[in-house]
Amino acid sequence: MRPWPTYVTVGLMTLKIRYFAWVREQTGRAEEDLVVPEGGATVCDLMAWLRTRGPEFEAAFERPEIVRAVIDQVHVKPDALIDAGVNAVGCRTRFRSAISP
Repeated sequence: MRPWPTYVTVGLMTLKIRYFAWVREQTGRAEEDLVVPEGGATVCDLMAWLRTRGPEFEAAFERPEIVRAVIDQVHVKPDALIDAGVNAVGCRTRFRSAISP
């Protein structure tokens, strides 16, 4: 498993991760609590790390550009920092309509 990025690790924190839609279907989980090092990691780092957790996670995060993240009920960009003040991170997939105009 790929190690969690540790740019400035000052301790451990517990993240509540909630999975929605496609991500939930692929991982088979609605949510989980993960203990990770504090400091410096981004949403993009989290998704890359989650991909290493097994084939179901690799499938769920295969196209990170379509996964949308929410930190404490606010949509964030992939470069958003995850720090000790974060209560929950949610991951869902944005699908574009397959219907042509």
